[in-house]
Amino acid sequence: MKGSVSHKGKVIKMTPQATTVVILSSSACGQCHAAGLCGVADLAEKTVEVAPDPYAHYAVGDEVEVLLKASMGFKAVWLAYFIPVLLVLAAILGLLALGVGEVAAALAGIGAVALYYFLLWLFRGKLQNEYIFTIKR
Repeated sequence: MKGSVSHKGKVIKMTPQATTVVILSSSACGQCHAAGLCGVADLAEKTVEVAPDPYAHYAVGDEVEVLLKASMGFKAVWLAYFIPVLLVLAAILGLLALGVGEVAAALAGIGAVALYYFLLWLFRGKLQNEYIFTIKR
């Protein structure tokens, strides 16, 4: 599918609420243009839950392709990497400009990122609803 990132996987569990697929990283990840941005390329295997499709008939053990819109992958990179870096820089540089000591500024920067990741964790349900994986044979 154009405009999406895909990985091969295997169905390992099926329930009425979700189909669980394990994504196996392969040597093809090294050739992928998005390998630097994709967390799957760094792992041997990753498990994702996909909303079940009532019209598709999958069974445990079936090999499938897991798809995610590329725009959602870039959004994940922003949330996980770019925003925390900007927060740390803003906190440290802002406090240093106000005359706060370097150690206190660094600790405040770390605290700002910790608070940010805590807020992401609190809103994980909302974020999880935005990242919709689909599967196809």
